[in-house]
Amino acid sequence: MERHALTMPFSESRRSPAGLDAYLAPGPSSFTDFVTAHAPHLLPGRIPEGLAPRADAGLDVPHGTTIVALVFNEGVVIAGDRRATQGNVIAQRDIEKVFITDSYSAVGIAGSAGIAIQMVRLFTVDLEHYEKTEGVPLSLDGKSNKLAGMVAQNLGAAMQGFVVVPLFVGYDTDAEPSKAGRIVTYDATGGRYDEWGGYHSVGSGSVFAKSSLKKLHRTDADLPTTIRNALEALYDAADDDSATGGPDLTRRIYPVVVSITGVEGAVRHPDEEIGAVVRDIVAARTENPVG
Repeated sequence: MERHALTMPFSESRRSPAGLDAYLAPGPSSFTDFVTAHAPHLLPGRIPEGLAPRADAGLDVPHGTTIVALVFNEGVVIAGDRRATQGNVIAQRDIEKVFITDSYSAVGIAGSAGIAIQMVRLFTVDLEHYEKTEGVPLSLDGKSNKLAGMVAQNLGAAMQGFVVVPLFVGYDTDAEPSKAGRIVTYDATGGRYDEWGGYHSVGSGSVFAKSSLKKLHRTDADLPTTIRNALEALYDAADDDSATGGPDLTRRIYPVVVSITGVEGAVRHPDEEIGAVVRDIVAARTENPVG
């Protein structure tokens, strides 16, 4: 089987005429563009020729939902539940759907979990590669546009049913602090849209989560209040959407919560902190189930 220079050992790539030269030749600062030129089959969503399933093939893969994002007075918060479903079956109870991609950005994923996770990993490497090559981090708009391009490259797989819908959040260090927290949404074709309403949600439980946030959230709220609002929204989504996982107190599985501020950057909040808030919410809902 033929192997490409990016996947073969370094000793073999040195003997390959196109191997070492590919790494040393001048090129773009985008790692994704480099892979596209030299090993496009390694990109997320690229299905080898002749292996693409039919639209009616019925290939069932794990899907992840639900993600919420909220702007607050110091930045932005993104949170996601931990359930992945495969049809009517729970494929995984503790999947990670929210990822820190650099010091001031994070991505939450919904849709085909395998392709989405690959996409986020490549996006993270691309941001690091750009910063090391150029000596400065990519701008927030540049990051969101880069992710849009990756989603657009997955269109072929999306047409086969393997849709990936990320939710991007970041802190714009060049903007005024009151406007630095940003939420960017995407569609399956790669279209990107800035969300200026102060909150958003993607995934099968997004309708219920947004309905909750519409009543609860204020952009001038502090961080503890914003985290609680995010967890309340995920609780409401799980209450009405079977694909969204509620807090599992027995197994101590809680939503993943990341906050991004100008002072601390992107921080994933520990399970102990989130667990305490979740238990308080569950206790309150026990007294008042309708919230």
